[in-house]
Amino acid sequence: MNFTHRVAGEADIPAIAALMARAIGALQGDFLTPAQVEASRAVMGLDTQLIADGTYLLVEAEGRLAGCGGWSRRATLYGGDHSTALRDAALLDPMRDAARIRAMYTDPDFTRRGVGRLVLSVCEAAAREAGFAQAEMMATLAGEPLYRACGYLPIERIETPGDVPVPMIRMGKDLGRS
Repeated sequence: MNFTHRVAGEADIPAIAALMARAIGALQGDFLTPAQVEASRAVMGLDTQLIADGTYLLVEAEGRLAGCGGWSRRATLYGGDHSTALRDAALLDPMRDAARIRAMYTDPDFTRRGVGRLVLSVCEAAAREAGFAQAEMMATLAGEPLYRACGYLPIERIETPGDVPVPMIRMGKDLGRS
C-alpha cells in the first residue's frame, strides 16, 4: 500500500478525533480491561497545539486517513486538549531536553502496515533537524512493541491517576544531532 503524509490543519480535526476514538476503542482492548480503555480516554486524544505548531502529521492511503502522530518542542509529554492538568506549553531546550513524540494513532484497518514507523521516522527527522538529540514519549501498552522495535527504551512505568489507573510507559530514544 502506498502511504503519503502531510502536515495536519484545523480542517482535519474532526477526522483526527474520529480516528483517535476508533483506535483507542479497538486497539487497547488486548492490553487493558474495558474500564481501563474507557479511563484512558481521559488522558489520550487530540492536542490541537500540535496542529497549531505545524508538527502534527496525517498518513493517508487511497484517500483514507490511515494514521496520525506528531512531535513537539513543548514540555507536554502526553494528553489531549481536555486533559489540562497534563499540559505544559513551555518550550524545550534542544541542547538539554528531549523532543516529545506525541499522539500517535493508527486506524484499526491499517495496523501492522508501516503507518506508525512512517510517522516516527518523519517526526524523528524533524526533531533532529530542530537540534534535538533525544526523543521521549508516553506509550500505551499497545504501542510499546512498535516503539521498542524502533529503538525506544523504557524509562519508567506509570499508572495514570484516577479511579481506574491506566498503565503507561515513558520511553526514550537517542536521535543524535544533525
